[in-house]
Amino acid sequence: MIKHLKTAKSEGARAEDDAKVRSNVEAILADIETRGDEAVRELAGKFDNYTPPSFRLSSSDIEALMQKVTTCEMADIDFAQTQVRKFAEAQRASMTDIEVETLPGVILGHKNIPVQSVGCYVPGGKFPMVASAHMSVLTASVAGVPRIAAATPPFKGAPNPAVIASMHKGGAHEIYVLGGIQAVGALAIGTETIEPVHMLVGPGNAFVAEAKRQLYGRVGIDLFAGPTETMVIADDTVDAEMCATDLLGQAEHGYNSPAVLVTNSEKLANDTLDEISRILKILPTAETASKSWEDYGEVILCNTYEEMLDVANDIASEHVQVMTDRDDWFLEKMHSYGALFLGPRTNVANGDKVIGTNHTLPTKKAGRYTGGLWVGKFLKTHSYQKVLTDEAATMIGEYGSRLCMLEGFVGHAEQCNVRVRRYGGRNIPYGEGASAQEAAE
Repeated sequence: MIKHLKTAKSEGARAEDDAKVRSNVEAILADIETRGDEAVRELAGKFDNYTPPSFRLSSSDIEALMQKVTTCEMADIDFAQTQVRKFAEAQRASMTDIEVETLPGVILGHKNIPVQSVGCYVPGGKFPMVASAHMSVLTASVAGVPRIAAATPPFKGAPNPAVIASMHKGGAHEIYVLGGIQAVGALAIGTETIEPVHMLVGPGNAFVAEAKRQLYGRVGIDLFAGPTETMVIADDTVDAEMCATDLLGQAEHGYNSPAVLVTNSEKLANDTLDEISRILKILPTAETASKSWEDYGEVILCNTYEEMLDVANDIASEHVQVMTDRDDWFLEKMHSYGALFLGPRTNVANGDKVIGTNHTLPTKKAGRYTGGLWVGKFLKTHSYQKVLTDEAATMIGEYGSRLCMLEGFVGHAEQCNVRVRRYGGRNIPYGEGASAQEAAE
């Protein structure tokens, strides 16, 4: 039996919040569409109190900002980017172009072609998300995207040097100090000074995620990556300090970051609740984390591991930290999530910042139908066909002719028939398909 020891905001209340966000985003995107740079500048002043002569950084601007990054900080950035690059390159190597001869004279294949322009959004208004630059910009670079435009909000009224350094070293061709809806809107819609991109990627708050949702179709997007979510699946092989730390470590992202403990140990559940109360009294980011925990925190007590598994798959959390006596069993059985972090030595923060896997992951149950951002998201797989012989053209054409007529597509059938007449010497009257007798012959 599943028991909720702590519940979060109801789905109805969350839906009301989402509706308000949708309405605001729709109005802002329409304003950007109508007024372009003028609207973007007004929005930047309103939300970020930042209106420089140009939102795009020049080469000299970038160089000056990079000089403010300490040697140690730059070394750490380089280390993290090396790990992300290694994994992205290994993923890219797994994606190969193919060409096969499926029938004599019939060649089918596909090519993996990079998206031609990408807008990478790097959050940073509240916390400078240095790591998000690695995850989007660097991964797009490994994929071979020829134009990478990166945008990040100002931090405390100015560009954050470490974020800009990460964007530049990751391979960004254009860097804009611009945040929120106005950033993703300008990149997708285009303005007088910003050329539109073909695809938007990167995480963000609820407004950025909703803007990407509304812009989808005009541009491609990586996935719906809104406010961070975390789940801890634990049994009595670990203690409350570790569970509480892993929950609050993600809850500090924002005021609406769901954090869920799923356990079969009532003692661990209660101890974790107590430990969360203790940590919130000393955590420097407690103002944010406590609000998230109050409104979006959950503790779910299960009887069995099977129940824990079912709950986890149903919630489909972005980050799932598994600390049990059967971590590999969860790896085998879990099917809906953003990323798994297996065992007490592993943690979400390492995945977020340095270990090498991508931290832009699906939220709001999107893990049921998509994985996270990876090098493959920047590649389009396009098929092609070649028919090399008269015999193949005739044989495929005959089948195609009859199948088109089966559906009533006479014009389609004639595309096949003209090949059968030309390359096979068959006399098929216009408006008819190749006969079964001809096929038998």
